[in-house]
Amino acid sequence: MNVSSADADGRAAGDWSRREQMNAARRICEQIRRQGKSGLDARTLMVRVEPDALRCCAESHTRPSELPHIEGEMTLMPPCSSAIRKTLETYLGRHPGERDALAGLLAGLDRPFDVTCRTTLPGHVTCSAVVIDRQGRVLHIRHRATGGLLLTPGGHIEPGDRTLLTAALREVWEEAGLAPGALCLTRQMLGTPIDIDIHDIDASPAKGEPAHQHYDFRYAFYLIGEEPPTITLQDEEVSGARWLALPEVTSPTLRAKLLHAQLDGQPEPVNASVLVHDDAGRYLLHLRDHKPGVIWGSGAFDLLGGGRAHDDQSLEATLLRELSEEVPDLSLEYLEPYVVEETTSVDGLSVPVQVFTGRWRGNPDRLRLHEGVLLRWFTPDELDRLRLCPTTRDLIRRHAAERASDGPPTATPPLWGGDSRTVLNGIGVHLHLEDDEGRVLLGLRHSASRYAGGTWHYLAGRCEQESAIACLLREAWEEAGLVIDPADVDLAHVVHVVDTPGGQPLMQLVFRARRWKGTPEVREPDKCQAWRWWPKRQLPDQLVPYTRTAILGIAEGRTYSELGW
Repeated sequence: MNVSSADADGRAAGDWSRREQMNAARRICEQIRRQGKSGLDARTLMVRVEPDALRCCAESHTRPSELPHIEGEMTLMPPCSSAIRKTLETYLGRHPGERDALAGLLAGLDRPFDVTCRTTLPGHVTCSAVVIDRQGRVLHIRHRATGGLLLTPGGHIEPGDRTLLTAALREVWEEAGLAPGALCLTRQMLGTPIDIDIHDIDASPAKGEPAHQHYDFRYAFYLIGEEPPTITLQDEEVSGARWLALPEVTSPTLRAKLLHAQLDGQPEPVNASVLVHDDAGRYLLHLRDHKPGVIWGSGAFDLLGGGRAHDDQSLEATLLRELSEEVPDLSLEYLEPYVVEETTSVDGLSVPVQVFTGRWRGNPDRLRLHEGVLLRWFTPDELDRLRLCPTTRDLIRRHAAERASDGPPTATPPLWGGDSRTVLNGIGVHLHLEDDEGRVLLGLRHSASRYAGGTWHYLAGRCEQESAIACLLREAWEEAGLVIDPADVDLAHVVHVVDTPGGQPLMQLVFRARRWKGTPEVREPDKCQAWRWWPKRQLPDQLVPYTRTAILGIAEGRTYSELGW
């Protein structure tokens, strides 16, 4: 995670002038021209370059002399029709009544023309930035080209704008002097437009332009700071600025949608990540893919996690969804919020991040990794050797220091018999039930569960002072209201699990009941949220790994498996 810092000479990043920022962008232009690119200008490069260069230009985190060398292919082009259509369809999913009004744009996306080009007729796409301050007011500026109308900052898309959203960011920076780092996304809108306005543009004989239409994609942003920053107007295009309360917003369609969305101007986390530790001083880091300009933290180590989606009910749900997509077999214990940090997106926006902590003690080489390059354990004293943003490095060390003050790390399991090398194994019991269709009963563990929160698992429990079958029958009744005769129970599979070298081995016993009485019901909602019958060939992605191993082993007629050894 990246947070701005002062330069070597002590001057803060925000003190850089726009002239210095433009000079930095021109240096990048010249580098790219020497690589055979053409048709670029400094304003284009201010927002459309690889992340390190973007931060230098958009936020001046780095002195111009310290700009990184631009490597690899730099393809500068406007958003493609398929990307615009995807954004448009997402918008229409929330505003289906506007489909007829936007039929012209939908038809234009089917034609072999660039709808972002200002010469495309009878209409083309433009972008605006709806900036909302902490008092819930919206920034308006007077555009000279409209005769002094008060409008939100916006304009045409440039060839180097990576997305529609980056075009809106570029416009508000050019016209009002607000850099992307001064802004953040809203939880309600995230990266989708709050409004798409259609307005008629009169013919301009001086420019050789006939009458046409603008399809204006409007993106909402909050100011990240408590106080509105100084507005630096681009005199050749705008002549004044005002902050208007929501009921005074000049566009009727935008005003209605802002009031409906209840945007209050208060930034909140739109990203969730997790600090995974093993209670023994190690931290799990994720090496991200090298995709400059596409993902933030490209080619560097980082925490697992990602951005919030519209369907996520909470930031914990965001994190669990991201983990299921990135590392589906990773099940964390003691997941809880830790701290809110601030980082920088690939577009230069500030991103408030809710950081969670969670414990895991496994071997990362055994995890299926769907995104990124690899997962590795590191101790805090190894972090300086990694390509890792300073904020993440400081966060890990802060957490390690706090845990050190709480006492020594969790001890390894005691040996049985003093000097003996025999180690006590934990015993868990699990119920394998199949209905008449051959489906397996699984329970969705509560998201706040210490073990495998938000993950599907067998009905299970740890043995107390009782036999394994007695434990199984007790858990079946307490958790699901099922009555089972011990004569109907057979041992079906054993999984011998160890999560990490030196960790306590677990002997997971899986019993199969041939008959039972009752229908599964949620009787301990603080532990289990739902029971569901799953076809063995369509098991959920977010399933406890050894549960999956046992189900497959039983289906194949095997009675024993090992994990983690």
